[in-house]
Amino acid sequence: MTAGTESDPIPERAKRPGFVYFLGYGIMAPIARLVFRPHITGRENIPKTGRVILASNHLSFIDSLVIPLTAPRRVQFLAKSTYFTGTGIKGWISRTFFTSIGAVGVERGAGQAAQDALDAGRVILESDSAFAIYPEGTRSLDGRLYRGRTGVAWLALTTGARVVPVGLIGTQEIQPVGAKFPRIRRVTVAFGEPIDVSVHGSPDSGKARRLATDEIMSGIHALSGQELAGIYNEAPPTGTLQKFADKVFPRERF
Repeated sequence: MTAGTESDPIPERAKRPGFVYFLGYGIMAPIARLVFRPHITGRENIPKTGRVILASNHLSFIDSLVIPLTAPRRVQFLAKSTYFTGTGIKGWISRTFFTSIGAVGVERGAGQAAQDALDAGRVILESDSAFAIYPEGTRSLDGRLYRGRTGVAWLALTTGARVVPVGLIGTQEIQPVGAKFPRIRRVTVAFGEPIDVSVHGSPDSGKARRLATDEIMSGIHALSGQELAGIYNEAPPTGTLQKFADKVFPRERF
């Protein structure tokens, strides 16, 4: 992951929520709370204004609905760009739905794609908004908490945002991997006390990013109670060349 420099162009401000967002949130939030009856703790830990990152564990696709619908302020997050580029009725439904819950489309992947995603998150935060991120990078298929990637620390250290750890419990029971439709299950959403990672140093320091990320993941673990995996959540590299490359140049995805 590369960090920005002083010569980088200042990103444009994030777009303000439109009618679709307010309509979608106004309808979905009350229905979701009535149907799923989530147990929510620590909502008071989320600052009502200013830059804040909600850093959460990731167990299910439904997590990206649970966090925005239970937080006390508008929360934006990144989603695959394909959700916004479809055509026809299906494409319109997908685009409208993800817009209504505050999603921002980005290309996913490593290298430049990962940095572009971080820059998109920075734009949101520099508009004094709340931004949700999964430091593990992808969903945990076995329920364990995986090692956090340092993109979350780069964002916090670069923008000065406070980090609120989030522990989700039971969301994998609503929509298990492979399930086409959600099931009605009660979940727990715990928002922890804000963390100021600026004490760890500069965003240009790999050590500072690692220490900050580890502190954030410790906060998430305290809330979720998951077994620690101790490794990154990704498929093992295949082929001799890829294995060698990963040893020499460890991948750091968003």
